[in-house]
Amino acid sequence: MKGKVYLIGAGPGDPGLITVRGRRLLALADVVVYDHLVGEDILGHGAPRARFVYAGKEGGSHTLSQEEINRLLVEEAGKGKVVVRLKGGDPFIFGRGGEEAEVLAAAGIPFEIVPGVTSAIAVPAYAGIPLTHRGLTSTVAFVTGHEDPLKGESAVDWAALARLGTLVFLMGVKNLRSICERLMENGRAPETPCALIRRGTTADQRTLEAPLSAMAERAREEGFTPPAVLVVGEVCGLRGSLDWFEKKPLFGRGIVVTRPAHQAGPLADLLAEGGARVLTFPTVEIQPPPSWEALDTALGELASFDWVVFTSANGVRFFFHRLYEGGGDVRDLKGLKIAAIGPATARSLEERGLRVDLVPKEYVSEGVVAAFGRLDMAGKKVLLPRAAEARDVIPLGLENLGARVEVVSVYRTVTAPSRREVLEGWLSEGLVDMITFTSPSTVRGLCEIMGGEFRLPPGVEAAVIGPVTAAAARRAGIEIAVLKETYTIEGLVEAITRHYAAETALDRPARGR
Repeated sequence: MKGKVYLIGAGPGDPGLITVRGRRLLALADVVVYDHLVGEDILGHGAPRARFVYAGKEGGSHTLSQEEINRLLVEEAGKGKVVVRLKGGDPFIFGRGGEEAEVLAAAGIPFEIVPGVTSAIAVPAYAGIPLTHRGLTSTVAFVTGHEDPLKGESAVDWAALARLGTLVFLMGVKNLRSICERLMENGRAPETPCALIRRGTTADQRTLEAPLSAMAERAREEGFTPPAVLVVGEVCGLRGSLDWFEKKPLFGRGIVVTRPAHQAGPLADLLAEGGARVLTFPTVEIQPPPSWEALDTALGELASFDWVVFTSANGVRFFFHRLYEGGGDVRDLKGLKIAAIGPATARSLEERGLRVDLVPKEYVSEGVVAAFGRLDMAGKKVLLPRAAEARDVIPLGLENLGARVEVVSVYRTVTAPSRREVLEGWLSEGLVDMITFTSPSTVRGLCEIMGGEFRLPPGVEAAVIGPVTAAAARRAGIEIAVLKETYTIEGLVEAITRHYAAETALDRPARGR
C-alpha cells in the first residue's frame, strides 16, 4: 500500500498565513518533513502522534541533502504513510518543490501540491509596499538572489530585468552588491528606491530603505543577514504612507507569556495581534487533585446546596469534567444559584448553558465576599470548588455572613517542566522586553524554574494582573512596570499597549536583531 505526499507551502513566517487546507492536511500527517523557516506555531497544528523530521538548511549548512529528502519522502510514502513536506513560502517559488514532485512522480508516489503565500508577495505587503500600482508600474518579476553555482553563466537576463517595473529578489543578501551593480550596469537608475526586508511578516521584521546605488553598503553597515527580500522599484516610495505592520503598537516587543500551555492562547493571540514577539514559557500546569473523593461526595449532594461559587475557568472545567464523567450534566444544578469571580469564569459557565447570578464588580476574592455581603446568606449552604492552593478569603468571609461553606479541591497547580536555559537564552539574546504574570502561581512557578528568587535583567519589565499577583511578584523581588487591577486578559493587553504607546519605532533599541 502506498501513501501520499502533500507538498505544502507554509507561508513566509506569520503562522496565520498558512492556508486552511494546508493546516488541515498537516493535522492528518503521519510524517512531517519541514524546512528551517517553518516556525513552531505552524508545527503545532500537526498531530501529536506524527513524526517530525527537520530538513532545513541555514547559512549553506544542510541538515539533510536534497537527495536524502527525496529518498525520505519516497520511502515513508511507500510504507503507506501520509507525508507532509512543509516548505516555507510556496513550494514552487524557488523552493525546489518542482524537483521533489518530479522524484515522486517518477517513483509512482501519489502527491498533491498545496500552494502557499510566497514571501515574494507577503513580505513587501507587510512592509507597506504594493508590488504593482496603477500610477507607477504594471509589471513585476520574481528573481532568485542566488543561482545554482553549477550552472556557470547566469541565466538571468539582466538587461530585460532592468527595464521592468518592480523587481523582487529572494535569497539575495549574500549577492546584494552584485545584484545592485548588474542592474545599474544594465541601465537601472542609481536613484531607484529600494527596500531590503529581513524576517518579513514576523515580529522581528526590519526594513532598510535606500537608493539602488547605496543599498549594498547600507545593508553592510546595518549588519543585515538572511533571510531577507529585496524590492527594487518606484513602489518602494509608497512605504512612507502605507507602512502598517511595523506601526503596530507592540511591534517588535518580546513578551513572555507564563500562563499554562492550554490557557496561553488568548493572551498570546492578543499580544501577537498588537505586533509583539510572543514567547510562551509556561511556568505552571494544571492537574487533577490527588483525590476526587470530596468532589464526588459534593456532586452527589448538589441538591442540598443553595449556591455554587466558581473562582476560575479551570475550576469550571474540572468541576464539569467530573460531573459528566459520573453521568451527570448541567441539569443537576437546577435550582442552585451560581456565582463567578469574573467575566472569564462567567463566560466559561455560560458556554455550558448556565446563567450566572452573581459577578462582583471587583474580580478578586474580596470582591466576591463584598457582593455576597449585600445578600442574606444566613443559613445558606455554599459549595466552593477551587484550586487546592488558594486563599481562605472567600470561605471565611461567607462564614462570617452566616453561610455554611464546603470547600472542595477540583484541581491543583504545579510547576511546569519548562527549562531554565530556554528563558536564559532569550534573555541573553535580548529577545525579551516584558514578562507577564496572570496569577500568583505563575510567579512562584517562574522562581522555582529559575532556581529561587528571580531578578529581572536591565531593560526587562514585568506586567501583572491584579493586586494579589502583584503582591506575589513583589515578595519575589520582581519590580512591576504594568499593573492591571481588573482581572481580564484584554485589560492586561490594553495596559501593556498604553505602557509602550509613547515610544515610537525609532526609539526602540534593535534588540535581538
